[in-house]
Amino acid sequence: MIGGLWVGGRRHASVIGLTKSPSTLYAMAMASMISSVRPGRRLLLGAPLALFAGAALAQGNDIQFQRSSLVIVTAGREIKFDVELALNDAERSRGLMFREKLGPYDGMLFDFHREAPVSFWMKNTLIPLDMIFIAADGTIRSIHANAVPHSVETIPSQFPVRGVLEINGGSAKLLGIKPGDKVKHSIFGNG
Repeated sequence: MIGGLWVGGRRHASVIGLTKSPSTLYAMAMASMISSVRPGRRLLLGAPLALFAGAALAQGNDIQFQRSSLVIVTAGREIKFDVELALNDAERSRGLMFREKLGPYDGMLFDFHREAPVSFWMKNTLIPLDMIFIAADGTIRSIHANAVPHSVETIPSQFPVRGVLEINGGSAKLLGIKPGDKVKHSIFGNG
């Protein structure tokens, strides 16, 4: 979720940001230069921009998420999910962007390493997601169902949380997952 992560009431320092990514800053500088150059030279000056933007996009593809399992205890039953872990700034910034599908019991668990209010958005996310906001002890604090793909509207945690689990949109309701249920995983000290 590039540029879409807020922690503790401010944009997280690791997030590339809305308009200040290296490729955007380079594009802004090139646009300024190109606008004052004769049309015949625009193609020549635009080539480095295209290469730089392509390299910046490819960097995100280099991220290899660790995999893990977690269990959600709800209504006396346990539901197991296989998740990718977003443990650092680059991984949290990338999130599930550009994914075209997600398995029915797959997801991504974002670990913020401490409780804080967080917000997400769906820019560059292609599929609807349920966002499950989880306290440090593994208790589900809130759920945002069916986050709209490509939306830049922020989705706040409503409470300080340690982690956020993203799963397929509509899955929380379908599986009966609700606030107050417990998530068992090592980041919450109960997995």
